[in-house]
Amino acid sequence: MSYMPQTPQKALPGAYVQTPAHQSHALSQQSQVAQTETQKTTPEEIQPTARAAKAVNEALWEESRYPELDSYIGQGISSEYEVSAQSAWAPFQKIKMYPIPDRIFEQYNRAQVSTIMGLFADFNHAWVAIDNALYLWDYTHPNPDLVSFEDATHTITAVKLVIPRAGVFVPSIVRLLVVATTADIILVGMSTQTASHGGKTVALYSLKMSTPVKGLDVDVIEGSDATGRIFFSGRGSDDVYEFTYQQEERWFTNRCAKINHTTKGYSTLTPTLFFGKRVQQELVVRMVMDDSRRLLYTLSSKSTIRTFFMRSNSALDLVITKPLHQILSNVGHMTSQTELLTPAMRIVSISAITAQEASKTNLVASTSSGCRIFMSATSAYGSSPSSSIAPTSMQVQHVKFPPAENSIPLHNQSSQSNQLTLHSTAPSINTSSRALKETRSAVRYAPGYFLTFVVREQQPGTDLLFASAPDSARIAQPQIQQTPVRYPELAFWISLGSRAEDVGLATGEFSATSSPVGFGNELAVQFDRPTPEIAVLTNTGVHMLRRRRLVDIFAAALRLGGGAEGLEGEVNRFVRRYGRGEVASTALAVACGQAFDVTSDSRLARISDPEVLELARKCFIEYGGKPEYPENSIHDRTIPAIDFVRPSPRHAGVARYISRLLRSIWKAPIVIEKLTPTGGFMVVSAVGLGKLQDTSQDLTKLKEFLTANKSFIEGLAGPEALGNVHSKREEVSLQGEHRALHALAVLIDRVIEGISFVLVLYDEKIEEIIISLADEFRQQLRNLSYEGLCTTDLGKMLAKDLVKAIVNRNIVSGSNVETVAEALRRRCGSFCSADDVVIFKAQEFVKRGAEAGADSDVCRDYLNESLRLLRQVAASLSMEQLQWTIGQYVALQFYAASIQLCLEKANESDRGNRALAWIQEGRPPGDRRGEAFEGRKKCYDLIYQVMLSVERSRTDSPDMVDGQLTLSGKRREEAGDEIDTADDEVFQTDLYDWYLQNDRADQLLEVESPYIITYLQRRSSEDVAHADLLWRYYVQKERYQDAAVVQLALAKSRFALSLDKRIEYLGNARTNASTTRPGIVRSSRTEVLREVSDLLEVANIQSDLVQRLRSDDRITADRRPKVMEELDGAILPLTVLFNTYCEPAYYFDLCILIYEAADHRVASDIKATWQNLLERAHTMAEQTDQGPEPYEMVAENVRSLGTKLGLSETMFPVTELLPMLKRYAHNYQHESGPETWVLDIFIDLQVPFETLYATLENMFYNDEPPFQGRQRRLIANDIVYIARMWFHNSSRGSRSAFGGEDNAIAVSQMLHMVMQSGLDERRLEECQNLRMRIENLLR
Repeated sequence: MSYMPQTPQKALPGAYVQTPAHQSHALSQQSQVAQTETQKTTPEEIQPTARAAKAVNEALWEESRYPELDSYIGQGISSEYEVSAQSAWAPFQKIKMYPIPDRIFEQYNRAQVSTIMGLFADFNHAWVAIDNALYLWDYTHPNPDLVSFEDATHTITAVKLVIPRAGVFVPSIVRLLVVATTADIILVGMSTQTASHGGKTVALYSLKMSTPVKGLDVDVIEGSDATGRIFFSGRGSDDVYEFTYQQEERWFTNRCAKINHTTKGYSTLTPTLFFGKRVQQELVVRMVMDDSRRLLYTLSSKSTIRTFFMRSNSALDLVITKPLHQILSNVGHMTSQTELLTPAMRIVSISAITAQEASKTNLVASTSSGCRIFMSATSAYGSSPSSSIAPTSMQVQHVKFPPAENSIPLHNQSSQSNQLTLHSTAPSINTSSRALKETRSAVRYAPGYFLTFVVREQQPGTDLLFASAPDSARIAQPQIQQTPVRYPELAFWISLGSRAEDVGLATGEFSATSSPVGFGNELAVQFDRPTPEIAVLTNTGVHMLRRRRLVDIFAAALRLGGGAEGLEGEVNRFVRRYGRGEVASTALAVACGQAFDVTSDSRLARISDPEVLELARKCFIEYGGKPEYPENSIHDRTIPAIDFVRPSPRHAGVARYISRLLRSIWKAPIVIEKLTPTGGFMVVSAVGLGKLQDTSQDLTKLKEFLTANKSFIEGLAGPEALGNVHSKREEVSLQGEHRALHALAVLIDRVIEGISFVLVLYDEKIEEIIISLADEFRQQLRNLSYEGLCTTDLGKMLAKDLVKAIVNRNIVSGSNVETVAEALRRRCGSFCSADDVVIFKAQEFVKRGAEAGADSDVCRDYLNESLRLLRQVAASLSMEQLQWTIGQYVALQFYAASIQLCLEKANESDRGNRALAWIQEGRPPGDRRGEAFEGRKKCYDLIYQVMLSVERSRTDSPDMVDGQLTLSGKRREEAGDEIDTADDEVFQTDLYDWYLQNDRADQLLEVESPYIITYLQRRSSEDVAHADLLWRYYVQKERYQDAAVVQLALAKSRFALSLDKRIEYLGNARTNASTTRPGIVRSSRTEVLREVSDLLEVANIQSDLVQRLRSDDRITADRRPKVMEELDGAILPLTVLFNTYCEPAYYFDLCILIYEAADHRVASDIKATWQNLLERAHTMAEQTDQGPEPYEMVAENVRSLGTKLGLSETMFPVTELLPMLKRYAHNYQHESGPETWVLDIFIDLQVPFETLYATLENMFYNDEPPFQGRQRRLIANDIVYIARMWFHNSSRGSRSAFGGEDNAIAVSQMLHMVMQSGLDERRLEECQNLRMRIENLLR
């Protein structure tokens, strides 16, 4: 049987692997050979969405490994800044300044004692305390309303906004306003609402909660967001107090109280007495809370830092005291003496660093000289403390010195200059810069935003703001730096024009992750989180600073970099600093409109300048790098070459950009099930629907950009790009690049449609949809993320179920299913395609048909229309949909249509007919084409169920009634016709297997199909039963010649058949081959018949041998089964039978038969074997006590063998055998048996008398021993006997004696000679009488 070549594996969609490049013919051939080898060894191809998902996950993983703070501010010092004068590289950008309302100034003018100001930046509110009144306003509103608190009866000294302790107040009280006066501390409740313009409105509520603090002069307040505890201190001492509050009074505690955590007992009531020189009292000037470690830090007026640990029992323990001289001692081990760090300088500010941001670093202290001192606290044995373990010591970890003095802007330099001026510190660390000398205050926000307010002698009432931020892109790419860097920062100066009163973070605390590793990765969240904004309150207004993301910096650099001429320089600068992949990602983001800038009217807007967008596009296309194919380093040649291609940095940039857009939704669940406060069921989205819409819009812009520039982007340009390659390496590299970029493009489409699908889902009554799902699917849906929805088969399956649930719900509600499905298709085509719309429509027709009744014409019309639609979209039918449809069709007795639909679905699932090729090649295991067959078989199994249903239906309604075909019978007949006339060979093959598996062989023989013979022929080589069915089928169809061929093949096969069964096959084959029928070629029939006869002859010999050996006592009992196994099976060659068995066993009669079968005509061998046969027979007879005489056994052997040989002149040479037997009779049996027993053997075998006579005549004349002398009379007697028998035989009827006159004369003459040879009287008289009768006839 010839085998078809293996079907090549299907190429990845979009990958033009087999497109020949425009190059030499030899190269093309080499490429094609490589591709062919690849197809033979390639494992299962990864789907594009899975490949892209892998790239996105790798990008997310890389960004999650962003270095933690401790790794780049380790033990030591640094001073690396890049300071820009409001240029493209500035880390912050001043958005606008909100002036203080006139009404505040009106109140300020009425002040009598004091005025203090501050910010509640997270609510976009500022406050001012004028004497005993507190006023709040929304500083972002052009004409804000004042919210006032005027219940205080004493001058307000401090105000702090804190989070209340859980469970104490009603839920609407989201904040507590802690108002300290000269006499008491008052708690004021605050609620917030979102205003129509997007800002926040606040309302204040009197809580009637206060505690006296007279004499403390409270000016520092801090609250714990995690516990709701409130701590404070004042100008009267350095003690730390806690303001306690509870919902109601108890037996031993009031609703409000204060606790001194530092000075215990009566000492708090005893005044401090000073003798001699007055000592300046140490005061607490700042408090900072670190809820992640349950630590409270205080800074004293003497620059001493104290650390308190908040225990769970409401205690507050002082655990570390770090005076200034210890801090300076620690610093002395890191650097030589510097005037910036001396006992004369002060620590002006402290800021906590949470455990989420750094595992070791706890605190940063800012000095009046502009240095930042990073400190770490450790617990016992040097381990890092946790929220349950208090630290015991604190050490300086790192010192960041100020920038170079030449970075300070000149007074006449415009703060809005667009000139690009970078001041980078020298490679050596500058420990003497006075750039930040006279720092008045400073603040640090995660992940490292540092704002320092510096006072200059020239402008004592005006602060100069120095703002810096980590260069996150450089920190994220340490491997590309030529020289090691430590804590690189971008910074700039800005003149506030007035004195800063407060500063606050308006957008919430930054955190890219919840752990130190990856926490500070601003790049990862620059499109996913609101851009950080910082509000700075001065006595003229609120200045808003916005953090400039890398995408904003890059866009500004393109705009200010000199246009197209300066593009290369700017891009190369970015590539050196941040790497080509990051530059590609950033350029792509700018080209997609992600960059923002402040307009001339102080509005924040997307950069839409065509020149900037074009430069970004050009940068992405031209500076995206090249893919790499390490051809020389590949050792495993069984893996396709394309799998070794490392895609270009451009691909990495696209994947990185996609990962940043999808960061917050990629792993998020699609639905979250909850219970309402009343116990009802509700489903909410884990991601805000607005966020989903924004992500979809960003992805759509990316898709549009890639589509518009497809022809220019290497890897997306299509097959025509291969015309520009010049080597095999370039070709493979380009193919790998295309595969990677195409996968990302496919993923973008999938995610856009996935988000649209989720939005559609929430537009519906999602609770009803979820409840309608099966429990298994419902649990899978709970665990389904957006990644799973868009990239996995499970997600696709669940989406289909949800679509069906949506459609079914609309059908139940009376909506038009086609309208609903079409709406779904438009918004999320891959989840509800045009084919899905057709399927839903067809299903609706099926339901309408069922409602109309199975026997109605309307039902048939609906069902026929549904069949027409379903056959159009058979390829898109899921197995569940097919099963449902077939179940409905069968219930409505639409049998033929059920079969048609199943066959259509099977063909569509395997349009390349790979299953047939797999069957024709013998169903090789492990071949992927077997999967195509399994897919088809699921459809075929449904057909078998239909067939069984048809059979069962006969018990309910007969086929014929009164000689007329019933409607049910007609439908069953139509189903049978569909089965018989199906032109699907794979189906017919599987159908025949099904017949045999279910004991329906007779039904198989009745099949009238062109495929039945092909099927049986194919399977007959595998199984005897199929071969038997094949020749039976041929006999039934009167194709006897073909039946004989099959039977002959069975006889010759290697199947486990007995020898008798093979002989039976050969006997039947000879009968069939002998049967003549018109149309059979005579030569072909003769050839088959000859082969059958020859093989049958050998088989009979082997059968005789088996019988002989079975009773041969010379074979031992343990060897006999093995001999029988060897012989009672396949027909062996004559050589084996002769040499291995017959000759060694002295079965000389079988040896002679083998001579005959083999056409062995060597006379000497034949004669010798006959001689051995006679001797063996004689010996065997003599060894037997009871049995025939030796001559009788010899006679029987000769007679039997003569019959089998058919008196062959070669194998049964009478002229040799007769003398041989006569000699045997004379030598061994002279007195035994009848005198003529030898001649009687030949006469019984009907050997011609003429032959016998001629042989005896020769013996008589030749005078050969032992028949010499007197012994010649023995031959003479035989001549007389043969002559007499010949005469009587030939004289019967009208025949001539001896066959003619010449023979008669010769015999007469011979008898005359014989009479002279000494015959006895009886023979002499007999001879005379015979001769006389002959003579009488001759007259």
